[in-house]
Amino acid sequence: MRKLLLLAASSALILPSAALAQDATLPTGKLPDTATPQAYRLDLTVLPSEDRFSGHAEIDVTLNDAARMVYMHGRDLNVTKASATAGGKTFPVTFKQLTPLGLASLDFGRELPAGKVTLKFDYTAPFEDGPAGLYHIQVGDKWYSWTQFESIDARAAFPSFDEPGFKTPFTVTLTTRPGFEAVSNAPETGTVKTGDLVTHKFAATKPLPTYLMAFVVGPFETVATQAAPTEYRKDALPIRIVATQANADKMEFAKENSGPIVDLLEKYFGEPFPFPKLDQIGSPIMPGAMENAGADIYGDGILLLDQNPTTSDKQEFGMVVAHELSHQWFGDLVTPAWWDDIWLNESFANWMGYRIGNEWRPDLNIGTNAIGEAFDAMELDALKAGRPIHEKITDDRDINGAFDAITYGKGGQVVAMIAAYMGDAEFQKGVRLHLKRHAYGNASTDQFFQSLADASGDPRVLGAMKSFVDQQGVPVVTFAHAGNGDGYSVTQDRYHYLGTDVSPTMWTIPLCVRHGDERKCTLLADKSAKIDEPGSGVVMPNAGGTGYYRFDLPKDDWRTLIGQAASLPPGEALAMDDSLWARFQAGKGDPAELIAATKSMAANADSNAAVDNAGRWGGLVGHDVLPDSATDSYRAMIGSIYGPILDRLGFDPSGDSGDNDPDRQKLRRSVVSLMAGGAKDEAVRAKLANAARAYLNGDADAISPAYLDLGLGILVDQGDLAFAKQLAEKALASEDASFRSAALGAISGSGKADIANWLLNDFHDPRLRRNEQFRFLYGLAGNADTRQTAYDYVFANFDQIAGSAGIFLGSRLPALFNRSCSMEEADKLDQVMRPKIEEADVGMLGFNRTVEQIRTCANLKTARGAELASALKAAYPAKK
Repeated sequence: MRKLLLLAASSALILPSAALAQDATLPTGKLPDTATPQAYRLDLTVLPSEDRFSGHAEIDVTLNDAARMVYMHGRDLNVTKASATAGGKTFPVTFKQLTPLGLASLDFGRELPAGKVTLKFDYTAPFEDGPAGLYHIQVGDKWYSWTQFESIDARAAFPSFDEPGFKTPFTVTLTTRPGFEAVSNAPETGTVKTGDLVTHKFAATKPLPTYLMAFVVGPFETVATQAAPTEYRKDALPIRIVATQANADKMEFAKENSGPIVDLLEKYFGEPFPFPKLDQIGSPIMPGAMENAGADIYGDGILLLDQNPTTSDKQEFGMVVAHELSHQWFGDLVTPAWWDDIWLNESFANWMGYRIGNEWRPDLNIGTNAIGEAFDAMELDALKAGRPIHEKITDDRDINGAFDAITYGKGGQVVAMIAAYMGDAEFQKGVRLHLKRHAYGNASTDQFFQSLADASGDPRVLGAMKSFVDQQGVPVVTFAHAGNGDGYSVTQDRYHYLGTDVSPTMWTIPLCVRHGDERKCTLLADKSAKIDEPGSGVVMPNAGGTGYYRFDLPKDDWRTLIGQAASLPPGEALAMDDSLWARFQAGKGDPAELIAATKSMAANADSNAAVDNAGRWGGLVGHDVLPDSATDSYRAMIGSIYGPILDRLGFDPSGDSGDNDPDRQKLRRSVVSLMAGGAKDEAVRAKLANAARAYLNGDADAISPAYLDLGLGILVDQGDLAFAKQLAEKALASEDASFRSAALGAISGSGKADIANWLLNDFHDPRLRRNEQFRFLYGLAGNADTRQTAYDYVFANFDQIAGSAGIFLGSRLPALFNRSCSMEEADKLDQVMRPKIEEADVGMLGFNRTVEQIRTCANLKTARGAELASALKAAYPAKK
C-alpha cells in the first residue's frame, strides 16, 4: 500500500552521478528474459547507528540462454567482490550499475551455457533516512532500522532481479548487536554469536518477490499474542506487535485487534493465513503501510494507538490493517505478474480494507469512508490529463505513478460496483477461485477477470470491468422522464468540467437505481436506454452509493431528493452530494440547490454525510472561488447550520463526556472544527485555546487528542514567532507521534509570513525528519497567506528538493500548487516549472493534472463565483 506515502521523503532515488544518465539502448522496464532467479540467500550485518550496512548475497539463477552477461539490479551498492559458480567452477565477475534507477550488468567475462549458475556478492551500502530501501532513524537516543522495498527499492539493499514476476524462496540471516530484535518475513530459527555481535537465522520463506521482503533491526519492544485455530487453520498463528521503546505503552490495541481481523479475512477467503507468522511493526516515518509477507510495517500513528483512541484513529487502524492483511492473500500469496497489474492488488485491498474493517467494528462506520474516497477520485479522473486504472508500464520511472487516487479510490469503487452487481456470494466465489488457481504464483488482470466470469457464469462481467479499468474518465448518467409515467430514459456521457471538453467514451455501467424501497440493477451498455420505475417514492440513481458514475436528474427530482437528504443512507447521501456539486462544476444547476443541500444534509445521522457539504464549501473558500465579499455570509451559514448541532451534542475539549457512540464522537469533532475554522466562533476557539494552553503547561488531560491539532493551531494563530519556535522545540523533543504531528502541522499552517520564512530558511534542526520537512511545504502552500512564499521557495530550489525527494515524492511535488485558482498562476507554473519537471523526468502526469486543475478552478471562479456569492449573501446576509 503506497497511497498514504504521498508525503514520505525518500532519498533512495537521488541520482548518484551525472555519469549514470540513461542510455537509450538499455532496458527501461522488464529485464530481458536471459536469467531467472530461483532462490536467494542473504546475510546482512545491520548496525542501525552506523552510516552503512554490509551484506553477502547469493542468488541461484537459471540462464535461459547462453550468455556473456546478464542485466539485473543494484542501486548505490559498493560491490567489493562478485563471483559466479557454474559447472562446478567459481570465477570472478564484474558488477556495474548502469542507470540512476539501479539497472546493473553482470559481466561473466566469458560465455556461459544455458543452465544453473550461482551468483555471489559482497557489498556495503548506505542507510537511507527516509522510507525507501534499508533506512535508519534515531528515536530518542536509540537507532533503529526498517525496510521499504515497494516498488523498486529492494535493489538498494541487495543485488537482485527486482521485479514482481520473480518469486523465489529467501533464506535470511541478520547480524546485529546483542539484545537487539531482528525481524524478517519467516520465523526466526535461532541465534549464534559472531564475535561481539549476534546472528539471527530465519527459516526459508515461501516464494516471494523482492518487493515483499523485510528486514527490521534495533532495540525494539515486542508483545506476543496469537490468532486461535479456526476451521481454516488448525494451528494458532503467532502474532507480535513490534515498536520502538518510545511507543512501548501503545501496543495493546494492536495486540487485541490484529488477530480478529485475520480471522475475518480467513473466513472471507476460505483459506488459512498464507504465512507461518505475523509481525505487525511500527515505524515513526512511514506515513502509510506496507504488506511485507508476514512482516507488515505501518506508520506509528496507524498501528500504535493511545489508551483512548479517537474514532478516526480506530477507523484508520481498522481499514489500513485490514487492507494490509488482505494483501497477504491478494498480493503476497498471488502477486501481480508486472506493475501493469498493481492496480488490482491495491484496488482489491482498498475494497477489502473498508469491507473487513466494517465487519470488525460495525459501530465505527468504516465502510462509508470508501464511498467518500471514490468520489474524491472522481475529481481527479474527470480531468483530461490522466490515465486509466489499468495502464501498460514499460519504464521504471512510471511505476510509482500507479500508486494514486485512481488506483485506490476509483479502483476500490469499481471492485465494489462489480461485487454489488454480481452479488456478494458470486463475487466471493470468483475471488476464491482466483486464489486457488494462482497460489504462491503470479497472475494478471485478465486472469482475475476470467475467474470472476467463470465463477458467476456471466461473461458480461468481463465487459463491465474492462470498460472501467481500461478507460480514463467518469460516466455521467442523465435521467429524463419517459412520459406517461412510463419510467425514465437514461443517457450516458463522459463527465467534464465547465470550460473543458473531453473525448466521447462509452462504458458498460452496472446501473443500480432505488425508487422508494425497491432496488433494480441493469447493465447500461449502450448510449441510451429505458428503465422502469421499480417502485414509488424518491428516486436515487446510485443505490447504496457503490456505483462509479455521476448522475443528473430533472429539476423537480433534484428538489425531491435534496429534501430527503436527511433520511438517505450514508452512501447515497454522499453520492447525491457528489453528483449535485459536479453538476454545478459543469456549469449546470443553481447555487441555491447547494445551500439547500447543506441545510438538509446536516440533519443526516451519519457523521460523514452531515458535514460533507460544509467540506465542499470549505474547498471553494480555500481555492478562492468564493469572493471575499461573501466570507461573512459563508461564516454565518456554517454557524447557523452547525451551531445548533454542536449545542445538541455538547462539547468538552478534554473528551467526549461519556458519549460511547463512535460516530457521534466523530461528528462532534467535525462540527467543532467547522465552528472553530469555518464559522470562526469565538467561544469555541477560546475553549480550544485554553485547553491547549493547559496541555502545554503540563496538564496532559486538558485536551483530547481529537482536538489537539485544532487547539494548537489556534494558539499559533494567536501567538508570535517566538511561540512558534517554543512549540517546535517541544515537538522535536517529543516522540509522541500525535503531539509531534499536531504541533508541527499547526506551525506550518499558521499563515504567518515570519513563521513561513523561518521554516524555509532558518529552521535547521537534526531532529527534524525528512518527511516532516516536506510536510512544512504542503502546510505553507495550503494557507492562502503563505502560499506564494512556499511557491517561490520551490521555484528557486526545485532541483535540490526533487533530488532529496526521490522519484516517488518528486512525482507528487506538482500537487503542492493545486490550491491556486487563476489563469495567471497556471501560466506562470507552466512557464517556470514545466522545463524543470521535464528535465527531472518525474511527475509529468501530476504536473499536467495540477495545471489543468488550476485552469478548471479559474473557469469556475470566473463563470460562477459572483453567482455563488449572491446566492449565499441572499440566504445569509452578513450582520452589520
